[in-house]
Amino acid sequence: MPSIDTGDTAWVLMSAALVMLMTPGLALFYGGLVRRKNVLSTIMHSFFILGLVSVTWVLWGYSLAFGPDTGFGLIGGLDWLALEGVTGEPSDVYATTVPHLAFMAFQMMFAIITPALISGAFAERKRFKAFVLFAVAWSTFVYAPIAHWVWSPDGWLFGLGVLDFAGGTVVHLSSGVAALVAALFIGRRTGLVEPSTEPHDVPMTVLGAGLLWFGWFGFNAGSAVGANGLAATAFVTTNTAAAMAAITWVTISWLHKGTPSVLGAAIGAVAGLVAITPAAGFVTPAASVLIGLGVGVVCYGAAQLRLRARVDDALDVFAVHGVGGAFGAIATGVFATSAVGGVDGLLAGNADQLVTQLVGVAVVGMYSATATGAILFLVNLVTPIRVTGDAEEAGLDLAQHGEIAYQP
Repeated sequence: MPSIDTGDTAWVLMSAALVMLMTPGLALFYGGLVRRKNVLSTIMHSFFILGLVSVTWVLWGYSLAFGPDTGFGLIGGLDWLALEGVTGEPSDVYATTVPHLAFMAFQMMFAIITPALISGAFAERKRFKAFVLFAVAWSTFVYAPIAHWVWSPDGWLFGLGVLDFAGGTVVHLSSGVAALVAALFIGRRTGLVEPSTEPHDVPMTVLGAGLLWFGWFGFNAGSAVGANGLAATAFVTTNTAAAMAAITWVTISWLHKGTPSVLGAAIGAVAGLVAITPAAGFVTPAASVLIGLGVGVVCYGAAQLRLRARVDDALDVFAVHGVGGAFGAIATGVFATSAVGGVDGLLAGNADQLVTQLVGVAVVGMYSATATGAILFLVNLVTPIRVTGDAEEAGLDLAQHGEIAYQP
């Protein structure tokens, strides 16, 4: 069993704190994008999940996702139920130089933000009770298995060789596809074509994007699970891709609509962060420029197509996280180099890695779509997922929570 390295431990604990901050940051990012009457309900989705999944992860989520495999690389067992055997000593399963509890806490923050990302798709019209049931079920039956497949040494996609440094498939593709399914299942908001459906507070959204960008250094560089050169590489590639995607989104929007959009800069940066997530520890900084450029183009186009299709994914979760996560996972298979992460991609002469990445994207996408649809159907049998028309008209802040964000 490896010994504890205090520098690695300090970095992983700090990274866990950085990733934790991303969920309140997401609350502000999403909160600014909705109407005034729904800002509290939208913020509550992310903030409540911070508590909800923290508890379920400790009780059973971590064991299912990272515990010893039950067979065929599909799911972990219940050996670590309620963190039984997860101590302040390093894990002999993951061979890290940090306490097992520190690794668990770091992974917990990923499990928290992933279902929170989905909430942007059904903003302004989902019943809170249904949201809670959905979040628990989705974290258990979608996130935990996918995390096991991709990140556990016993996981079948891990064994296949799928590369996902920090969650392009596990976090972003899975949540993005789930968001699209949820948006289709719950239906369009009433009054969608009215000007009042425009973002009510762009500065709030930009602040949230800034907190996400800041926290993402823990998300990606922390996934090196050590204070080392790989963490430094992931830090630089993360920042570079976000910067390039923000520039790209603003430029395209400027050419398309005639003005450089502030909101576009924020959304573009997030798209860049999403795309570099699976690749951060496998590619060079130069490749991260190309990934940021490519995802800016692809995700902007996806957002425009979503508008034309009249699919009410309220906050473009699929266009940014689903499409961006898939793009980043595929780009990893193109740009990966053994000089950084020990594995070559297509440009380094290993076309098989690109094929492997495509398989990973297809499997995760299909499983998330199917399982999410089943969960939504079952939750809807227990309690109606969508609020009544009167509640939607009044706003979910008042109708669901009995509070308002802004005094008249």
